[in-house]
Amino acid sequence: MTATVAFAVESPGGPRTASVTYERRGRGEPLLLLHGIGHHWQAWEPVLGALAAERDVIAVDLPGFGASPSLPEGLSYGLEAVVPVLGAFCRELGVDRPHVAGNSLGGLLALEMGRKKLARSVTALSPAGFWTPPERRYAFTALRGMRAAAKAMPLPMIERLARSEAGRFALTSTIYAKPGRRTPDAVVAETLALRRATAFEPTLAAGLSVQFRDDVREVPVTVAWGTKDRLLVRRQGVRAKGVMPGARLVRLPGCGHVPMNDDPAAVARVVLDTSR
Repeated sequence: MTATVAFAVESPGGPRTASVTYERRGRGEPLLLLHGIGHHWQAWEPVLGALAAERDVIAVDLPGFGASPSLPEGLSYGLEAVVPVLGAFCRELGVDRPHVAGNSLGGLLALEMGRKKLARSVTALSPAGFWTPPERRYAFTALRGMRAAAKAMPLPMIERLARSEAGRFALTSTIYAKPGRRTPDAVVAETLALRRATAFEPTLAAGLSVQFRDDVREVPVTVAWGTKDRLLVRRQGVRAKGVMPGARLVRLPGCGHVPMNDDPAAVARVVLDTSR
């Protein structure tokens, strides 16, 4: 079920109303899924069935991405603003401290939710925030290149490229190790989501000062990294383990930056194991 909910959030100018679009499936303990920059909740589609068999799964479009509108005026796209918005969203749904799994930007947000005691477990797949300055510049340059290409191509060209495996490789190989597994419709939709994301540049700007340096205590934490991640290289996982010595560090063989597509079974297993 896809729905949109509006709720009140605090801002420097007083209370504002934010809206979030989300997909909800399954039964069991709540599990919040957070996608990466420029993506949408459908990034989790390959694993939703397996997760929903055991969890009440809530996959969100982050504010300013997918079908969710931008944040209200006066709110930034930094952790200090977005994490409270996600907390308010959960309260509006009547969800108390869900398990949280996130990828890339979503992994960083998941870890911060864990640090703020807003999550009962955290699975972070290639989370942002464990980079060196050169690694961050490389990742941001690659992301801006993908965005520029998505904005420059007319829709018929995107659709034509998506129909062939070579075209899907050209469009998505930065984030997938196995782009041929994505359906043409999924590739078109996520390319358009990247093109239309109003929060893309503000989120990158907020990320310039992000470095995750605090341990996440008192909740189970798993950090998983694809061995073929071309955007945030896997040595960043070792740094994450250094920051959070109690976390479980997992390799995802053959997976790229968005591993849900490359090995759905492995990703679902990691998320469920952590949330148990």
